[in-house]
Amino acid sequence: MVEGWLTGWRRMVLAFGLGAGAALGQEPWRLWGATLVALAALVWLLGRMPDRRGAFWTGLSAGTGYFALALSWIVEPFLIDVAATGWMAPFAVVLLSAGLALFWAVAAVLARLFPRPALGFVVAFVALEGLRGVIFTGFPWAMLGHVWIGTPLDQLAALGGPSLLSLMTLLGAALPVAFRWKGAAGSALLLAAALGFGLWRLGQPLPDPRPGTLRLVQPNAEQSMKWDADRAQEFLDRLLRLTAQDGPADLTIWPETAVPYMLEYAPEVAGMVTAASGGRPVAAGIQRAEGDRFYNSLRVLTGEGQETARYDKAHLVPFGEYIPFGDLAYAWFGLKAFAAQAGNSYSAGPGPQVLDLGSFGKVLPLICYEAIFPRDVNAMPERADWMLQITNDAWFGIRTGPFQHFAQARLRAIEQGLPLIRVANTGVTAVVDARGRVVEALPFGTMAALDTRVPGALPPTPYARWGDGPLALLLAGLAAVAFNRRRHAAH
Repeated sequence: MVEGWLTGWRRMVLAFGLGAGAALGQEPWRLWGATLVALAALVWLLGRMPDRRGAFWTGLSAGTGYFALALSWIVEPFLIDVAATGWMAPFAVVLLSAGLALFWAVAAVLARLFPRPALGFVVAFVALEGLRGVIFTGFPWAMLGHVWIGTPLDQLAALGGPSLLSLMTLLGAALPVAFRWKGAAGSALLLAAALGFGLWRLGQPLPDPRPGTLRLVQPNAEQSMKWDADRAQEFLDRLLRLTAQDGPADLTIWPETAVPYMLEYAPEVAGMVTAASGGRPVAAGIQRAEGDRFYNSLRVLTGEGQETARYDKAHLVPFGEYIPFGDLAYAWFGLKAFAAQAGNSYSAGPGPQVLDLGSFGKVLPLICYEAIFPRDVNAMPERADWMLQITNDAWFGIRTGPFQHFAQARLRAIEQGLPLIRVANTGVTAVVDARGRVVEALPFGTMAALDTRVPGALPPTPYARWGDGPLALLLAGLAAVAFNRRRHAAH
């Protein structure tokens, strides 16, 4: 029972602060220790709620604090055109944070069904966090397990994906609360075992890079000017100049929606692109029109401008690239998606696709935020040799969003055992090996090109083979322990 001053609004403020503290493990802060301490304090606080109502509001407050800080970049798209959409920014932060916090609140309530509520909270939270990545098209951004990206412990994702990292994180925080000193020892052993596995895996050799040179082109086009008709040629010239400088590479890659023209309406642009590359292939983000449908696409051009391969983005951003019931929303209210420059919104492609790029092998293309969905990547129709993410991170600002986006893309490389080539308009352009390490990268916020090679691939990882199945068994086993009636009260 909560007594004294720790009631009502004071408890809500404390929970909000603990949630924000838990978010400090995310990029760019990387304070994973703060995450563990804040989560342990939250589990302790939830264990002292007198009823389900108190648990709900405490979980909601903590989740709101967590997402308000972790997703603070969400204001950036609204500030591209401050006069038109700036007023929406605070509402976006509040509504998104509180909406996602409902998953925390429900987990806090479900925990009370378990004789061991601290462990019950772990089970419910991880299960609901996984649901967050699926329901309503999914949004698995800022998962708890992401705090380990860039540390040796992130290698655990090769076994069970990001949800296994979240399970380790929350379990490491909850064990001392549930079992006191024995739990603290168990938590230390858990983290030490994950560290040992990560160091061992990172110490294993990697295959040699693939033959052939890549050129990754980062034009650094300002989002507020990107679709300005008066500057379209300037941005195209940047891309052409970087492609041709010092002689073209074997394969050049341009970022998402790099070309400010549509080939269906300006077919001469395709020839300009391949002229700059000396007829060698260019994989470029170019919007595509088909009848009255428009697609956010990756198109491979070669020779005199012939298209030899194409991928249409399948997992679109709600309200960013399409509006639910978009035709009606536009007809009645004039609403259109932020990023859709052709028509009022984009249409979705058929799903994950592997492109055969000849001597460069088979590639799984990912456009922008498709790289945050581990299940989508795991659903590739055949095993690729490498992954390619093209993106325009100008929408995410320059403080937190681009770095969180890149971190999640790195995790896909660990999960699959496949290297990742990432090309951004603005954001992080980098080469990531099959264990998620950054091999090379361009400076952030610069107009530049990087000549590189594709790192070697590893055999399929356990996560690539079995997905979240083993994690579900782990959660079921932990739930059985949490339902054990031999309860050890934590004071």
